[in-house]
Amino acid sequence: SEACLGCGSCEFVCPTETIKPEEICKKEIRPIASEFDENLSHRSVIYIPFPQAIPNKAVVDEENCIHFLNEKCEVCKEFCEADAIDFDQKEEVLDLEVGAVILAPGFEEFDAKLKGEFGYGVYPNVVTSIEFERILSASGPYGGRVQRPTDGDIPQRIAFIQCVGSRDLRCGSGYCSSVCCMYATKEAVIAKEHQEQIETTIFFMDMRAYGKDFDRYIERAKSEYGVRYVRSRVSEVKEVKESGNLRLSYQTENGRLEDEEFDLVVLSVGLKIPGSVINLAKKLGIALNSFGFCQTSTFEPLSTSREGIFVCGAFSSPKDIPETVMQASGAASCVGELLFSARGKLVAEKKYPPQIDVRSEIPRIGVFVCHCGTNIGGVVNVPEVVAYAKGLPKVVFAEDNLYTCSQDTQETIKKRIKEHRLNRVVVASCSPRTHEPLFQETLKESGLNSYLFEMANIRDQCSWVHMHQPREATEKSKDLVRMAVAKARYLTPLPRIELKINHQALVIGGGLAGMTAALTISRQGFKVHLVEKEARLGGNLRDIHYLLDGENSKAFLESLIDEVESSQNINLYTTSQIKEITGYLGNFKTTISTGNGADAEVEHGVVVVATGAKEYQPVEYLYGKDARVITQRGLEERIATHQLDSARPKSVVMIQCVGSRDQERGYCSRICCKEAIKNALKLKELYPEINLYILNRDIRTYGFQEEYYQKAREAGVIFIRYDETDKPVLKKSNDALCVIIREPILNEKISLPADLVVLSVATVAPEENKILAPMLKVPLNEDGFFLEAHVKLRPVDFATEGIFLCGLAHGSKSIEESISQAKAAAARAARVLSKDKVEVEGKIALIDKNLCSGCGTCVAVCAYQAVQVDETERLAVVNEALCKGCGSCSSACPGGAIDVKGFTDNQIYEALEAF
Repeated sequence: SEACLGCGSCEFVCPTETIKPEEICKKEIRPIASEFDENLSHRSVIYIPFPQAIPNKAVVDEENCIHFLNEKCEVCKEFCEADAIDFDQKEEVLDLEVGAVILAPGFEEFDAKLKGEFGYGVYPNVVTSIEFERILSASGPYGGRVQRPTDGDIPQRIAFIQCVGSRDLRCGSGYCSSVCCMYATKEAVIAKEHQEQIETTIFFMDMRAYGKDFDRYIERAKSEYGVRYVRSRVSEVKEVKESGNLRLSYQTENGRLEDEEFDLVVLSVGLKIPGSVINLAKKLGIALNSFGFCQTSTFEPLSTSREGIFVCGAFSSPKDIPETVMQASGAASCVGELLFSARGKLVAEKKYPPQIDVRSEIPRIGVFVCHCGTNIGGVVNVPEVVAYAKGLPKVVFAEDNLYTCSQDTQETIKKRIKEHRLNRVVVASCSPRTHEPLFQETLKESGLNSYLFEMANIRDQCSWVHMHQPREATEKSKDLVRMAVAKARYLTPLPRIELKINHQALVIGGGLAGMTAALTISRQGFKVHLVEKEARLGGNLRDIHYLLDGENSKAFLESLIDEVESSQNINLYTTSQIKEITGYLGNFKTTISTGNGADAEVEHGVVVVATGAKEYQPVEYLYGKDARVITQRGLEERIATHQLDSARPKSVVMIQCVGSRDQERGYCSRICCKEAIKNALKLKELYPEINLYILNRDIRTYGFQEEYYQKAREAGVIFIRYDETDKPVLKKSNDALCVIIREPILNEKISLPADLVVLSVATVAPEENKILAPMLKVPLNEDGFFLEAHVKLRPVDFATEGIFLCGLAHGSKSIEESISQAKAAAARAARVLSKDKVEVEGKIALIDKNLCSGCGTCVAVCAYQAVQVDETERLAVVNEALCKGCGSCSSACPGGAIDVKGFTDNQIYEALEAF
């Protein structure tokens, strides 16, 4: 029922686990395993599905409920003060008329029992990665304590076995599940953080850390947490009867047989599509691929085989969180294209209660301290911090919450505001960068001004950096809370200003991502200015002649260019550069240096950055000095133009990770393995007798690309692994080329003759990014790619509002990934463009005219060009729309004439005094 408050009383009084069997018609009721805890704990018949369920309502397990078994026992109903339990409720069938459908049914984990050699289901101390995820969780069966299911002991040694139900043709999972390498590493790191004495070992075949900065995370796991990586596929797991430990048998890379004993074994299970989803696909009449995932194409990665039905997330292929979020926005963009003419017709504006004027009231502060699972609660003594907060001046209420950001806690905060007449709120939890808007929204819904809120970051700034100092972390948390409360006493309501929106977009970059974003926005009825520095559109896609799956890239590119050039909604500028960008969300002004030598000025509401990337130009392996040493792109060009036909190569050696995953560029370029296999298969098709070697550190054919890796091996392509510390060496003798590499099985150096040496080189950011980034007021990462607002939750946004990114500007990615992200950026842009006005931040600079001398110091230090000096009055003036509230002007002002609303001198001094 909608009346349910999620209080949990019904769950507490439910007698399911204590009722005598004879009292329910001799039908024995056993404890019911909790699905959310992966059957590691028990639940009642009436229960809230999981701690942060949305909606946070109790549900009844009808199959096991005593009432439904014998029409007796309504204990839960008697105890429910909200009168929310209705046993007469019936299932309803809803008929909905819609213009489009998005399928996001997700996945389920592989059933590890099908891999009997690992003992899952037989040996209790063999668990799956999903079960281990629950073991690590503060809301899990053991309260976040890492322990063995059998005896509750902390395991000293934990082994992770990768590719359980992935890359395995015997169980029908011949694809890579894409996420297992990284989630195993994450779990190994968290286990070490929970209990320092734990030693973790990950047994793997290829380490597929292909995502942005994933390789750096692996290196950090090794160096800071001591995670041990062993390249081997474990053959079997046996239990040691006396101790319950597990003995693993495996073969090392050089062929030596090893046995090791561990206290706990974690099986990193793959992703698969549930049978119920396959049935749904049949009902909807959409095609599935051979593995049961939704059938999509390279150039339409978000479309199903049925028009008007789109797909996102793991149903289309196994993928990580950033790609899932991108696809979700991209699918929404596809719907936006289809239904843009109906935009806004069913939208109801959200209504807030009248704002309470608290300016004359004595501060009544409520403090909410978050456990954040074990992120905070595993280090900081949260109840002690709460008890301390209750004694602080003007604090009338304080409590702790398991997850303060959860929906049920937001409702609790609203309730507490009303009950205790709170007029200031302090939350001690994680970062305001990600969560402050959520809590500010809760205040608005309670009738308070959203700026009567203060946040103490006791996670990032305390528990995470002092994880091995719980006493000190607790004391520091008290300090941070005391400072936040001191500042909160002086918080005042702030207004938010409204800006009109210009309904045009600027897209920078005319490659695949830029053209896709421009077309997607234009199809939704908005004007787009598309700027490309080259004379022709197409970017890197111009150099792609064929694809692994056989689709025609050239035909697709030409159709894309034709549509861009013929679109009435796109103003195209080729051979053009961005000269200057000024303005702010909804009201940007850009000067474009055009190819004809003149400047063009355009006004627009949003910016999409799609500046692309380029191929690394090697200085290694005689590249540029010997015509037989080429890159994969050069090889593809020679194959496509039949340049190899006259002098058919007998031996080709491909060297992976040239310019990637090294000291200078510590990232994986993501597409190199795929491109090498694509060209290797094409060479084998043209010249079956050719000797072809791919020298690699790992083969990263994630997702369905694994199928082509298998085909390459079957075609006779030989893969030889090398270590970063012992790279292949190219030698030239008597005009003959040979590559020398240490073969890991023989543990000896071998020499490979080569008619061609093909380098799989890094994808690198263009130098122009360093010019464009300051203009846009957006950051770059250490590799020169643009840095998104949040790596997982906001992968296409910048921290600067109204500016979005996609494609290779964000980092190396495949064609389908670039298209998905481009559509996602278009969706985020259209979200702004579809509005007539938008509210902007209220924490902005404020000039005291009585103190200002008009010296201009504030103008010089403002990175956002938000302050100017009025020459008539000789006073500084703030453009409220441009100001980001960074405080640079306030700290630089020699006369102390500038304050920042929400961070006034008085508020800061009070916080410092409290400290």
